[in-house]
Amino acid sequence: MNLKSLLINTIVGSSILFQGCATIMGNDTQLIGIKSNPNQANITITDEKGSIVFSGLTPTTVTLAKSDGTYFGGKVYQVQISKPGFETQNIKIEASANGWYIFGNLVFGGLLGWLIIDPLSGKMYNLSPEDIGTTLNKSSVSESSGVMQLHIVLLENLEDRYKSKLVAIN
Repeated sequence: MNLKSLLINTIVGSSILFQGCATIMGNDTQLIGIKSNPNQANITITDEKGSIVFSGLTPTTVTLAKSDGTYFGGKVYQVQISKPGFETQNIKIEASANGWYIFGNLVFGGLLGWLIIDPLSGKMYNLSPEDIGTTLNKSSVSESSGVMQLHIVLLENLEDRYKSKLVAIN
């Protein structure tokens, strides 16, 4: 066997052996930490299809899939954090290619890992952000918006603009 054949066999053998670096080194799910101030806020996580994948309270950790199982099918999630008396927060979690996919296949996996194996396995992705920590702001809107309220006020404390609207009842 000449040197050229040995080199070709080595390259072909290593690209078969190390196919899909991200598939070998990665996972198809990722743990995401979620916390809020104040605690015990409601969490709803929906995926790109609008399906609810998690519902619970802060603080918590959630295991989310990185891929939808299709070719180059990175997942996208919407995290809604809410609590009565506070403004609702919406945070987007997106999948993006990780270093093992980008650089590992450049060195070891070759085109087979880059274009077929890793994109189909979904292990080529990282979800970002991997930890969510948010402070909920007090709501400026009253919880009773749209509900009629009764306020009892002494006549001497009533503003003049309301006095002309008074109706006597017997």
